Amino acid sequence: MHASILVVEDDADTCAQLATLLEGEGYAVGTATDGYAALTWLRTHPAPRLVLLNLALSAPDGWQFLTARRADAALARVPVIALSAAGPALRPAALALGADDVLAKPVDRDALLVTVARYR
Repeated sequence: MHASILVVEDDADTCAQLATLLEGEGYAVGTATDGYAALTWLRTHPAPRLVLLNLALSAPDGWQFLTARRADAALARVPVIALSAAGPALRPAALALGADDVLAKPVDRDALLVTVARYR
């Protein structure tokens, strides 16, 4: 089994699709539906190799998650790939808050798998 990934997505269908795709590729997947749940998951589980983060979560949103993550030295080491329908337009701001990469939504399957593979 590949390393674990935390998917932070408030849309149940999108979350299930991402989890199913990643599990089908051999990844262990955890899920969270908002920034609070994601921070709690990260603080109560072994660190995943990667977090996939929807920036447009309901409160707290992905931006607030990135800010809280950056303030916590232990969490700041976990790579984050931000997901956004605005994609490239939000890339500079997301990278400035500590995201490691940004992918446009809807997420292209092949682009996602190539990106995730870099964090094995």
